Amino acid sequence: MTRSVAWLLGVSITGSLHAQQPHVAGVAIPRATSSCEWTASLRATCTARPLPAQPSHRASAWAVAASAILPGSGQAILATNRALPYLAAEAFLWTSYVGHALQYRQRRDRYRDLAARVARAPYSTLRPNGDFEYYERMTHYPEAGRFDLVAGGGIDPETDTTTFNGAMWLLARRTYWAEPSLPPDTSSGEWKRAVAFYQARAYDQLYRWSWTHAPLEYSAFIALIDRSNDANRRAMMDLGVIIANHVLSTVDAYITVRLRRDADQQGFAIEGSIPFARLTLR
Repeated sequence: MTRSVAWLLGVSITGSLHAQQPHVAGVAIPRATSSCEWTASLRATCTARPLPAQPSHRASAWAVAASAILPGSGQAILATNRALPYLAAEAFLWTSYVGHALQYRQRRDRYRDLAARVARAPYSTLRPNGDFEYYERMTHYPEAGRFDLVAGGGIDPETDTTTFNGAMWLLARRTYWAEPSLPPDTSSGEWKRAVAFYQARAYDQLYRWSWTHAPLEYSAFIALIDRSNDANRRAMMDLGVIIANHVLSTVDAYITVRLRRDADQQGFAIEGSIPFARLTLR
């Protein structure tokens, strides 16, 4: 005799299942909590929800911060095989930077001392160091020229255009005078503006120089300037690569952390249908 299972209508059973952590092709799928509901038709719908991600010391923002401070340290925290290359590059680049920076300072001190002993000594007992442009200008002009041709009264600028001061006075005349070869009245605005331009750029007796009677020393001075500038350029290049190494290591650590967090948050869903409503019991 066949009896129907209609008595199951209206009855529902709910429950929860804990899925073990499965492995697919060697990749661990995160554990999840599955909730299932059985209805009168005995159609089962199960949805797996991921469990809260477990905190990971290795995959954290600390690894990113560590890489920004010391390239390779974040990769070491994350246990990747890229830590050593970053650390080795950092050590090499800093060693190179320190070496080039030291060469720059040594050569700079040498050309400053040479200029003070040879080119500047006849004009002042006080010889303060000039800025970078001051010594660069020496390489283009063997003489600074006089600041004021006639003592007393107003300023009478240097007229020898082969000297630095003379070249500045020529530039001032070309800039402010209607005709550079025809001086205006000394009380005019043209004259005053030209003199102000000259005063702002010309060197006075304290910084005056002349390499005219020391051609060998002048050649050595120019060579030291070139070698010093080359060492400074190399040091700046080293510093730029150091910054790039920090940025690259930081981005590397950030991407690794994000990939691992995304993997930890992966879930899965199961949906199935069991046609028990069609079955009968004998």
